[in-house]
Amino acid sequence: MGRDPDCLFCRIVARELPATIIAEDEVTLAFMDINPAADGHVLVIPKRHSRDVLEIGDEDLAAVSRMVRQISMRVKDVLGAGGVNVHNCAGAEAGQTVFHTHFHVIPRSAGDPLRLFWDPAPGDPDTIRSTGELLAAGR
Repeated sequence: MGRDPDCLFCRIVARELPATIIAEDEVTLAFMDINPAADGHVLVIPKRHSRDVLEIGDEDLAAVSRMVRQISMRVKDVLGAGGVNVHNCAGAEAGQTVFHTHFHVIPRSAGDPLRLFWDPAPGDPDTIRSTGELLAAGR
């Protein structure tokens, strides 16, 4: 299994660093975030090292997605969360601080202080259309 000896999360997978592990299978690991946005904030990672969601292999991404869904359901059922946010950062410019692919599962409840990281508002239709055309063309 691919491992980066300097990676914090690889060291958690290898049990070299402590973590409160809540679920595990052959490909993934889910553990409590030590800098939680809310009580019950969980990180889900592939055991095999990949830098971010742009680098992860398809099989590992599929397994991580399955675990994210399982943990999301567990957070709702066990903690009584009204919903969950699933969050990923890819790259330093996007806020990634640990460079091992990971997804945050954050419990949400009515009236909690958490906010989205943008204020949803209508965009310029021409810009939306032209950017969409660029993306659809693969450029």
